[in-house]
Amino acid sequence: MRWPPRLARVALAAGALALLGGATKMDPANPTCPLDPNWSTNPTMQLTPAVRGGAKVLLAEGRIDSGLPDRLKAALAANPDVEEIWLRSPGGDARAGNAAGRVIRSNFGLMTRIPAGWACFSACNFVFMGGQPRMIDPGGLFIVHMFTRTGDRSAIDMSVAMGTDATKELIGDIEQDAALLASEDNDFLIRMGVSRKLLTEVMYQQKAIANEDDKSTRRCLTQDEVREYNVINNGG
Repeated sequence: MRWPPRLARVALAAGALALLGGATKMDPANPTCPLDPNWSTNPTMQLTPAVRGGAKVLLAEGRIDSGLPDRLKAALAANPDVEEIWLRSPGGDARAGNAAGRVIRSNFGLMTRIPAGWACFSACNFVFMGGQPRMIDPGGLFIVHMFTRTGDRSAIDMSVAMGTDATKELIGDIEQDAALLASEDNDFLIRMGVSRKLLTEVMYQQKAIANEDDKSTRRCLTQDEVREYNVINNGG
C-alpha cells in the first residue's frame, strides 16, 4: 500500500522515535501494559502547535478537563494548517473527552495519532476516536478500562455515615449517571465508526475502578486489536 505524502513523512519520524526506545519494563500487576506509561503529567491538557517530519501537528498532552473542548476548538481555529493531533494523556473528564472528539471530527480529514512511546488512556480514547483517519504507531499505547462514577471517596464515606437512605440516594444517582454515560459512549462509537464490541468485549470486561492507581484494571490493546475494532482506520 502506498501511503499519502503526509503519512509517509510522519512515518519516518515515527520510525526514528521507535529506534530511540529501548526495552520496556512491563507492569507485574498488569503484563499487558508497561510499568510507567508515558501519558504526560500536565494537570490540564496543553495544546502545542509543532512541526514533525515536515507536517504541522498539534501536540495534545496532559489531563482532560471540562475546558478542553473549547480550548481545542480555539487552537484549531488559530492553526487551520494542522494536519494531525498527537495525543498522550492519562484521561480525565469523560464527557469532555467525547466533546473534544466531536470537535476533531467536525474538522474534516483531521488525523489523530498516538506516536511510538506515547500513551492514551481512559477519556483520551474518545478524543482519539474523533480523528479521521486514526493511527497508532507500533509502540504507541491505547489503554482502556471500565469507566466508573464512584471516584469520589469522600462523598461515598459521607453518605455511608449519614445512613441507609443517603447511601441509597447516592447509589441511585451513580447508577443513573453511569447508564447515561454508557449510552453516550455507545452512540459516540457508532458515530466515529469504531466497533461497539470494543465496549462489550474489552472495556466492560475490565473491573470497574474507583482508584486510577489500580494498574491491574488497565488493558493495553495490541496492534491486532486496534485494527479488529477499527480503532485505527488508516490501513497502516
